Amino acid sequence: MATAGFFSCSECGMFSLDPFSTDSHNDSGVCSKCKLVNCLVEKVDKLELRIRGLIRDRQQGSLLAAPGTPGRASTPSTPALEPPQQGEWVTSRRHTSPPVHHAPPVHVSNRFAPLSEAPAEEPVKGTLVIGDSIVRHVKLATPLGAPAARVICLPGARAPDISGNLRLLANRRYSRVVIHVGANDIRLRQSEVTKANIKEVVKQAQTLSEEVICSGPIPMRRGDEAYSRRSSLNRWMSKWCTDNHVGFIDNWLMFEGKPGLLGRDGVHPTRDGAALLSCSIAHSLLVNPMNI
Repeated sequence: MATAGFFSCSECGMFSLDPFSTDSHNDSGVCSKCKLVNCLVEKVDKLELRIRGLIRDRQQGSLLAAPGTPGRASTPSTPALEPPQQGEWVTSRRHTSPPVHHAPPVHVSNRFAPLSEAPAEEPVKGTLVIGDSIVRHVKLATPLGAPAARVICLPGARAPDISGNLRLLANRRYSRVVIHVGANDIRLRQSEVTKANIKEVVKQAQTLSEEVICSGPIPMRRGDEAYSRRSSLNRWMSKWCTDNHVGFIDNWLMFEGKPGLLGRDGVHPTRDGAALLSCSIAHSLLVNPMNI
């Protein structure tokens, strides 16, 4: 029952401040939502009755269409032969099997097979910088519209490791390849082996680009022997690159006597050192007349 100022639905028990029905002849005390639900339920019941009637009519039609069903004449597929009478000719028809149609063979081919068998050479990309952990924070700015430079850092890598990674890029072409190698090779204390490995790296890089540049080692503060070996390697790389028409970046003079460019380990460059190394590489790419 509705209380003072409240009206209660007889179906769901909801309360409302307004009366549920404004029709005085149909004051059922049911809210509008319950009336809508009741209307939908009635429509669903009518639809179910209609569906059951349609299903029943369809089942009856399928029974009448079945062969041998009483009340429907079945037409035989072939006329029955009447027994021949004596003295009459009878024409018999020979039963032949329907013709067999052989479908033409389907030829299956992979339209991407030419790509897998003979991979096309990719278009020339931008500059590739590859080296050990010294190039970890190297970043090269590229002009607007030019391909972006790619820097591959291989911590602890020696010359054979860099050669192996360059072989994985055999199907690619770069406008320039910059190599920073040698710092980890001097630990072997085999100068001739290190030189031969660096030559092999340059040869492998020349398969990716017509222009290869070697980035020389930077001085390190880890004992006199390591310092001497790096200095000797820098002098040899400078002479060998010049004699073989390979670009060379002399980082030794830029880092020598500037402890703020190296980290606490005395090997890896600081943020300022990495920025200086990036500028040195970018400058070498601009001053070279082949870089257009």
